[in-house]
Amino acid sequence: MKRRRARRAHGAAVLAAALTLIGAGAAAGCSSISNSGTGTGATSAGATTPAGSASSSAAGAATVDTSQCGSKPGVKATGTPIALGAIATNQPGTSFTDIPNMAKAYFDCVNANGGVNGHPIKYYIATEQTNPAQVAADAKQLVQSDHVLGIVGSTSIIECSVNSGYWQKMGYYVIDSGIAPECYSTPNSAAVNMGPRYSSDGAVQYALAQGVSKVVFDQANVPGTGYIAAGPAALAKDKNVPIVQLTENVPITDANSVAIKEVNDAGPGGAVILNFTPPEALIILQAAQKLGLENRVKMWGCSTPCNTDFLATSLGSKWNGKLFVNAELTPPDGTNTTAMNLYKAILKQYGSSVQGGIGSFSQMGFTEAEIAVHALESINGDYTVQSVNAAFKAVKDFDTGMLCQAWTYGDYPLHIPNNSDYTVTPKDGKMTTAQGCTPISAVDPQIAQYRGAAGTAANVQ
Repeated sequence: MKRRRARRAHGAAVLAAALTLIGAGAAAGCSSISNSGTGTGATSAGATTPAGSASSSAAGAATVDTSQCGSKPGVKATGTPIALGAIATNQPGTSFTDIPNMAKAYFDCVNANGGVNGHPIKYYIATEQTNPAQVAADAKQLVQSDHVLGIVGSTSIIECSVNSGYWQKMGYYVIDSGIAPECYSTPNSAAVNMGPRYSSDGAVQYALAQGVSKVVFDQANVPGTGYIAAGPAALAKDKNVPIVQLTENVPITDANSVAIKEVNDAGPGGAVILNFTPPEALIILQAAQKLGLENRVKMWGCSTPCNTDFLATSLGSKWNGKLFVNAELTPPDGTNTTAMNLYKAILKQYGSSVQGGIGSFSQMGFTEAEIAVHALESINGDYTVQSVNAAFKAVKDFDTGMLCQAWTYGDYPLHIPNNSDYTVTPKDGKMTTAQGCTPISAVDPQIAQYRGAAGTAANVQ
């Protein structure tokens, strides 16, 4: 079965005139890869519905294997490579490398099954340790030395802040996993996730809906904590519920003290909401369990990174119904769709470098790669910085099979295309759905600003 039948029915509409590259981008823009099609423009990556969406039959979904990630199953792509790149934070206490590593797994699968119009994708992953000079150098390395045509899968604490102006200058429209404010507030970055601020909004929003008397919001002490904390603070203020803001240095060295402080501040009617990567959140939650504190508050919550079977399995049944996690992507457990099963199959066959296994981080990488391939397939003519980024920007109403909403890049001054999500809770080592797709509250002024510019995308899950 061809991938376009199994995963996507392609729409086609003519894209407006291609973007004009700024002269400073000539070094990167001179790279060109010929497509067998005619012309130099790109067709619009328009509204589509994957066979893996929630409406797909379980019987059809069960037949998915990795050969369906490409248009020519079992045929290795041999054309001129299409170079793409990413930048990810990788340091003690904070690593986001699972995201681009999963994107690479997707690209490897595509390459083994016909590629993109016969072209394999060559993927460069640069890592950084929240050093601005290093982050800026990584971007220049990717553009000037590796000659990447697009940036897909970047996930970094400060990358958007450091490189936003550079991407705009060079004509790149980045598909990423956002963390820093500029990932969501600038025209050249569109994320598949909601990032720590809006994901924390979702976790706090759920807690407030359960009638908690107080919120304790604790997060890693890394750049951007004030920006992240502003969202939960706005939601709590709107409900007249007091909120305590905490930060912890990572890696965490005294989890017992952290857990005791959180519980004492929250009180029996309160909620403790965590915003940490899975290993650090797990340390806190296990400390709370060891000390018998898991029942001393009304509920525990967590932003999206906690949505992983690694954490649910490690916690065990004592946390059934006690921890509620924001889930920016469709919960993998119990979801039997073509998109979800393709994700799991690719992870199993090609994802040996994805340390966290099934969970939100690897889902993000899958989704970013999926969107990028969808856009690349729409190009008629040469693959250049200009044509590739025009195709990325043209993606509209795309059903990824992983997000609540259809995903659009678009020509907007800011981008928060994923702003409706799930809540999940651990049950006997698996994450199960506690609440279906729910829009993030526009009480957060950033959400209100985006919806004012782009509207509210239709739910597809």
